[in-house]
Amino acid sequence: MKKLTLLGAMLLTACVTINIYFPAAAAEKAADQIIKEIQENQPAKKIEPKAQANPWQQAALHWLEIGLNQIISPAQAEEADLDIDSEDIRRIQAKMKARFSSLDSFYSKGFIGIKRDGLVAVKDASSIPLKDRNAATKLVSAENSDREELYHAIANANGHSDWYGQIKQTFAGRWISNAQAGWWYEVSNNNWKQK
Repeated sequence: MKKLTLLGAMLLTACVTINIYFPAAAAEKAADQIIKEIQENQPAKKIEPKAQANPWQQAALHWLEIGLNQIISPAQAEEADLDIDSEDIRRIQAKMKARFSSLDSFYSKGFIGIKRDGLVAVKDASSIPLKDRNAATKLVSAENSDREELYHAIANANGHSDWYGQIKQTFAGRWISNAQAGWWYEVSNNNWKQK
């Protein structure tokens, strides 16, 4: 009993300062995985709901994680995985994957490109045939909305809504890195380059 009390006191003291580091390497790996799955030319996989732990298990895991974060060094914590398997993330990813073939056509023709912030933009509306302009605008708008929602969902799935900006910045670089040959991306304000 004394050992348990001593351990409890040590854990309580250790919980005073909690440093949570953004796992940049894990975020890049997660971004690459999500982007590659979205850009696959296969039909979207059926989404299976993830089993939820009961509230007591979730609370116990939360406190265990806090305790472990005090024991594990920041360098080790940076190698941690980023959770990208929530119902919201899977739902958003499925919508983006379903839209990708339509976007791909506009990317391939050079009508749209990836901006420096990772969002999609119409490069020059006048270059798009009149009959396709409305479709391009709607696709770009829907894609950008889903990208923003995806970044929030990833931050929330990891219990750090404050990571939204870092996740968005990480994805911005990864969207460009994963762009296919012939696609356009923004190198500076309205200055485009073809990959």
